[in-house]
Amino acid sequence: MKNKFFFFLLLLIVSVSTVHAQQKIIQLYNGAAPGSENWNWDEKFEDSSKNMFRTNIVYDISKPTLTVFSPGPSAANGTAIIICPGGGFHFLSINGEGIDVANWLLKKGVTCFVLKYRVVHSLTSNPAQEMMNMINNKETEEQKRNVIMMAISDGRNAIAYVRQHASEYKISPDKIGIIGFSAGGTIAASSAFNYTADNKPNFVAPIYAFMPDSLQGTVASDAPPMFLAAASDDQVGLASHSVSLYNHWLAAKRSVELHMYVKGGHGFGMRVQHIPTDTWIDRFGDWLNVEGFLKPAKQ
Repeated sequence: MKNKFFFFLLLLIVSVSTVHAQQKIIQLYNGAAPGSENWNWDEKFEDSSKNMFRTNIVYDISKPTLTVFSPGPSAANGTAIIICPGGGFHFLSINGEGIDVANWLLKKGVTCFVLKYRVVHSLTSNPAQEMMNMINNKETEEQKRNVIMMAISDGRNAIAYVRQHASEYKISPDKIGIIGFSAGGTIAASSAFNYTADNKPNFVAPIYAFMPDSLQGTVASDAPPMFLAAASDDQVGLASHSVSLYNHWLAAKRSVELHMYVKGGHGFGMRVQHIPTDTWIDRFGDWLNVEGFLKPAKQ
């Protein structure tokens, strides 16, 4: 009888733990996403052993979602962040630039929303190779430009959604930020231009972002504070994009911080390389604290 009781107790503990481990998934739009109403393919997953980048990816995203990661009530500080993984607008590096980032920020009391935004439709089961094949292909550039605009719209709508539902998630409507990596950095940086009261981020963090001057606009007098990180040896040549954003924010006398590492390459994310880029997220945490976003929520 005693053994049965302990077995039941163990099952109960496992069951409760599983419930807490599950994350809420929100459909970003009611119905089809505007501009892609005829997209009818299903989202797909590929584990790290099956692609050249050795990372878990999701692709063929036609229905944008937010996955919610909530800290415990006693740890929550009222700050929220939308996390936009990268992947060249062909797929999302869902762990190293998404879920792993959320799990780190959870420990700081931040409520996290991992955004799965629309990406280019894959015609094969190898989206990474398709992306490489499309580089410098003028015939596919226009298709990709249209998808980039859709992805940017998904980011703006994610901010608006979180602000609209701030009370539901017990977050402050003036403590909502966005972070993005590479292509996801395009989404994060773009949200800092031409915003409305509904979709303005309170802070932005483009990490080794693709953000050429052609995608940038005028830095507004109330532009949000910005955190930037990249590596000088970025193989894609995006280090200068972070420098450009930094200079524009500096010229506009807006709050900005840049970390440019000598080594790290492109896509370092939460990957451990035993070099200083491993600690970029600690610097991000320091910056959030300096900017007041890690202070306990007002009771």
